[in-house]
Amino acid sequence: MRLARRIALICTAGLVGAVLCAVVGFYAARAYYEPRLPSVDSLRRIQLGVPLRVYTRDGKLIGEFGAERREPLRYDQIPPQLIQAFLAAEDDRFFEHPGVDWQGILRAALVLAVTGEKKQGGSTITMQLARDVFLSPERSFTRKFKEILLALKIERELTKQQILELYLNRIFLGERAYGVGAAAQVYYGKDVDQLSLGEMATLAGLPKAPSRDNPIADPQRARLRRDYVLGRMRDLGFISKPAYQQALAEPITAHEHTPDVAVDARYVAEMARAELYARYGEAAYTGGYTVVTTIDSARQTAAVAALRGGILAYDERHGYRGPEAHLPAELLPLLERDPTDEQIQAQLEARPQAAALVPAIVLDFSPEHLRVLLAGGSVVELPEAAFEWAHLSAKKPLHRGDIVRLARVDRAWRLSQLPAVEGAFVALDPSDGAVQALVGGYDFFLGEYNRVTQARRQAGSGFKPFLYTAALAKGYTPASVFLDAPVVYVNANPDDDWRPGNYEGKFNGPMRLRDALAESRNLVSIRVLQAIGLDYVRDFVPPRFGLPKERLPDDLTLALGSAAFTPWEMARAYAVFANGGFLIDPYYIESIRDGHGQEIFRARPKRACPQCEPPALLPASDATGAALLPASSPAPPAPVPEAERAPRTLDPALDYLITSMMHSVVVSGTGAAVRALGRDDLAGKTGTTNDFMDAWFNGFGPGQVAVSWIGYDQPKPLGRGEAGARAALPVWMDYMKFALKGVPQQPPQPPPGVVTVSIDPQNGKLVPSGTPGALLEVVQADHIPPPDDGKSALDAQTPATSIY
Repeated sequence: MRLARRIALICTAGLVGAVLCAVVGFYAARAYYEPRLPSVDSLRRIQLGVPLRVYTRDGKLIGEFGAERREPLRYDQIPPQLIQAFLAAEDDRFFEHPGVDWQGILRAALVLAVTGEKKQGGSTITMQLARDVFLSPERSFTRKFKEILLALKIERELTKQQILELYLNRIFLGERAYGVGAAAQVYYGKDVDQLSLGEMATLAGLPKAPSRDNPIADPQRARLRRDYVLGRMRDLGFISKPAYQQALAEPITAHEHTPDVAVDARYVAEMARAELYARYGEAAYTGGYTVVTTIDSARQTAAVAALRGGILAYDERHGYRGPEAHLPAELLPLLERDPTDEQIQAQLEARPQAAALVPAIVLDFSPEHLRVLLAGGSVVELPEAAFEWAHLSAKKPLHRGDIVRLARVDRAWRLSQLPAVEGAFVALDPSDGAVQALVGGYDFFLGEYNRVTQARRQAGSGFKPFLYTAALAKGYTPASVFLDAPVVYVNANPDDDWRPGNYEGKFNGPMRLRDALAESRNLVSIRVLQAIGLDYVRDFVPPRFGLPKERLPDDLTLALGSAAFTPWEMARAYAVFANGGFLIDPYYIESIRDGHGQEIFRARPKRACPQCEPPALLPASDATGAALLPASSPAPPAPVPEAERAPRTLDPALDYLITSMMHSVVVSGTGAAVRALGRDDLAGKTGTTNDFMDAWFNGFGPGQVAVSWIGYDQPKPLGRGEAGARAALPVWMDYMKFALKGVPQQPPQPPPGVVTVSIDPQNGKLVPSGTPGALLEVVQADHIPPPDDGKSALDAQTPATSIY
């Protein structure tokens, strides 16, 4: 007995000593580590990694950028049942313990004593938050001890609701989703308040192994984990038995939901991303920034459809290049037995993603019909009309197993192909430069190269309006006559002689400038450049239209548009014509807000303001001797403050005259197809470069200036006849048809300094009003054409009226 009593006493003393040592050790370690722990106050200021989001002006999402998907929520926005699901799965005593569940800690210690293995265990939600925010995920007693101290500290300084809010917004739940708000969107495409009980339980089961057990990676494991969480909720009294049974019966329906991009404006979204990264670095992807662009969603959609339609139309005109790929020979028997087999479907899924062009496998072909297999196993029958453009036949057939592309046109399938040619389109508001639509190529996913802002291509005849404006400023008028006839520029080596010609190889003899521009006569343009001087033009154009002087060739090819510019630069230059003579700066970011919703940037564009100027204008000259800015006189109060006005770079009279000449382009010249739009307030200029390398149309109407371009990224001929009027103009027209729908016609009105005169169309000279065959022409009031053969023409001049 005594021995037993002694042993018991020794054991008790040893146990008390061990406890005392543990207590002393705990407080000693606490005294050492606690001062070195991070401040809990930083949790209150913590910045969740919210991605960058980019929107149209009317609030449609066009892009989201960031490695993490987050949708931060307030505690009162999180459904109570979702909170209960996480408590059941992770920490059912959360509202009872002080941040550390000592029972769990003792349980983990017991496992260590019995097995000799260090296993993680007993972590509360508060401890998980401490580890997630402040500590590394390593498994060690030191890290665990710090975790305990931090959890206790957090519980002393934050409420339980604050802790849960932080935890449920930060926890990683797989598929790049951090927090329950993002996970609900990623897995189910829903807000948290729309989740079913089974879906809530599925999310609550993810923290243990989010990458392995999520319902996309492994639906079966996700089901087992969900059912465990539902059982815990039932046992804890959070849900009833019928609710438990109903949730168990729910199927696993999760699949990845990408951000709901509402408008295809990926080139603009990428421009915004690059700009935000330049400003804020990596923080751009985590700071919760919101960018609102100037893009109009409806016009952007119209621009995308117009450009893609123009590219595909060109592609069809130049024939079918054959199947995109072929099914491996070993899979052909499988195609016969089971077209839905995953190996067959994998061949379709491996094809590059291309907007509106769906990959398909040929099952059967004859000259009268085509049968193909689509992803998912559906079979489509195409009549002959759907592929007649490809000129397929028994001698030029498709074969079983060929991989082709289909396009949906007017609700019916049509054979198509990935386009080899490319294009670009940009439209902006000429009054302030706000970009309303921008498409940098056929499809961003086929290549991120933005041809609107990056592709410098020769402007071709699209440069001629700048040249003719310089001629008007020099004193020539739309009635001035130049010779359209062959010319040879001789070099020392005869092989280097330059023999410029016109597009169709014909010559018209003497031509008035209006007609020469409308018909895009190259030889007249060269003679105009010679008449006013190459240096004069190179000095005149840059300050008025914003085109870099260093890119203007110092030779006569300048007259034919050998200078290279981007569609963005051409749109800015043509905006000067469209807005009455003001040089604006295009912009595409309207505003930027930070992660707290505070506006940190708003565009302050300079605006064109013709009505800000006095009614009586007198011409002034610049260093080139050309009329540039009107002399000012006292003006009435202006609608736009002076500091917000764009600079006037072109005299109103010159602007009106050149615009009227470009109106002739779309009425009777190379752009006459524009008449189909049924408007009298449009103007523009086609552009075609040597050997049909580039096709352009640059034009404008009320509130819109737009530029379309078609060409190959690696320059090569588009093909005979593929001029701007054929390849690029239809794109511009399709867009303008939509953009100007319902917009009242607004023909420009002649400004002071312009008069209407009667002229002889053959020589451009003044004739009396009523002279048979005479034409009305608008000219500068101080540059009226001379009378024809001394005839009295005093009655030929009248106040200017719009000739639109």
